[in-house]
Amino acid sequence: MLKKRLIAVLILRDGQVVQSVRFKHTNVIHYDAVHAMEAFNKWAVDEIVILNVTRSADSKEKFAEIVERISSQCFVPLAVGGWIDDEGYAQKLLRSGADKLVVNTIVADNPELVTRLAMRYGKQCIVASMDVKRSEEGTPQIVVDRSSRVIESSPSSWAQRAVELGAGEIFFNSVDHDGARRGYDLDSLRSVCESVPVPVIAFGGVFTWNHLVQGIDAGAAAVAVANLFHYTEQSTRKAKTYLAEAGVPVRTQGQSLSPAKPSPVE
Repeated sequence: MLKKRLIAVLILRDGQVVQSVRFKHTNVIHYDAVHAMEAFNKWAVDEIVILNVTRSADSKEKFAEIVERISSQCFVPLAVGGWIDDEGYAQKLLRSGADKLVVNTIVADNPELVTRLAMRYGKQCIVASMDVKRSEEGTPQIVVDRSSRVIESSPSSWAQRAVELGAGEIFFNSVDHDGARRGYDLDSLRSVCESVPVPVIAFGGVFTWNHLVQGIDAGAAAVAVANLFHYTEQSTRKAKTYLAEAGVPVRTQGQSLSPAKPSPVE
C-alpha cells in the first residue's frame, strides 16, 4: 500500500514565515525560514512546500536565494511556488535546489507555460495549486490573485484541466478554511480527488490531528499543514503517530522517501 505523505508548508512574506488566515498573512512566526525548515528536517516530515506570497514581483530574486539556502540543508523533497511566470525563473528555482514547482495563476493565464515546464522537467515536477472559495450561495469556485478573481466555477473541472496541461500533482487549498481551525473543505476535496488520476495534497484548516485523517479518508494522497506545526514542539512526529494509530500507512523516521537530490538543472 502506498504511504501517505505528511507535508509542512512555509508561507513566506518578505522572506519571513507568516501565519495565514483566509489568505491574509498576519503574524510573523519565524524571521528566518531556514531555521523553521531545520525543525521539520528533524521531525520526520516527508516533504516541505514553500510559498512566496510577497505582493511584489521584486521579491523573486530574494526568494530564490532563500530557496538555495534552504535546499542546501533540506533532506526531503522541496516544492516551491509564487511568482512563477516564465521559464527562466522556473529554471532558477530548480537550479536553486527545488525539486518541484508549485504553479497557480499561470494555469489560467498562461496554460502553455505549464505544458512547456512539464515537457521540459517532467510532470512529476509540476504541482498545480488550486485555491477554492465558496460563493455567497455556497458554491465552490476557483480563485486567483489572492482570491480576488474567480476563474472557474468547478474545482473538479479546473483540476482536470491542470492535469491535461501537464500537472503531476494537485495542491488543494481552501480560502474559507485557511486558518479557520475547522479542517479541510472535505466536500470539495473529495470531488477533486475523485476527478483526477494524479495525487492530491490537502491543505487549509488543520487544527487537530484527526483533521489529517479526514483528509486522507476524503482521498488525499498527502496532507499538508502550516500554522499548527509552528506552535507545537515535535508536532510532525505527533501527527505521524496519530495517523499510524488511526490505520493510515505513513513512513516512519528513517524510511527513505526519495533518492538523493539530483544535480542542479541545466
